[in-house]
Amino acid sequence: MMDRLRAGFAFAGLGCVTLALMACQAPGKPGPGPEVPRPSHVLDFATLYQQNCAACHGVDGHRGIAVSLANPVYLALAGKDVLINYTAKGGPGNLMPPFARSYGGTLTDQQIDVLVDGMISRWGHPGILAGSTPPPYAAAGKGDPAAGHTDFEQYCARCHGGDAAHAAAPALNKTVQAGPVTNPDYLALISDQSLRSTIIAGMPDEGMPDWRGFGPKPLTDHEVTDIVTWLATLRQTTPGQTNAK
Repeated sequence: MMDRLRAGFAFAGLGCVTLALMACQAPGKPGPGPEVPRPSHVLDFATLYQQNCAACHGVDGHRGIAVSLANPVYLALAGKDVLINYTAKGGPGNLMPPFARSYGGTLTDQQIDVLVDGMISRWGHPGILAGSTPPPYAAAGKGDPAAGHTDFEQYCARCHGGDAAHAAAPALNKTVQAGPVTNPDYLALISDQSLRSTIIAGMPDEGMPDWRGFGPKPLTDHEVTDIVTWLATLRQTTPGQTNAK
């Protein structure tokens, strides 16, 4: 009698196990999917760029609200060390946040290397400077705003208008044009370094030449520095409000 009871319990237990396994594999019940890597383990450039850069710098590095990273002149001007530094620490005085964990971001140093190396390998062009030497990425000294105003009128006004308030291209001061880059607060939101980088590297997506195409001769370091210094005097002291001066 006891043997029969034990056999019955064993059979019942086996039936429960079978039913449990069948329930785990029931139609419509999700099974084990592919293993999802931890965020810190993602080392694919396309994924990292889409998740961290595309919203500001544009899909494939073009036509974003921030500098176009697919501009080979900009990549050559900045160089790998500057790109790593800005990606890791962010840009002081502008809207670029830090991405390195050591500066409050979410990316590892290896992931930042993958991003920068990917930008250079995909969008860089080793011969883009064609033997010419651009003004340095960062200004070496202070500029002269009066000279900058004169240089702006000579090199930039034909597209941006006199006193940076006109029209064929996005205006840099007050304007009636629509769009975020023509907003009177534009200069309050962009840093001096961003202005300098744009003047030197140009904006090929928008038809703006680099430092070599503004006039009969390339812009010099002093001229770029002076133009940026003058533009800085036009900034709104309080974004969203009209300057009293």
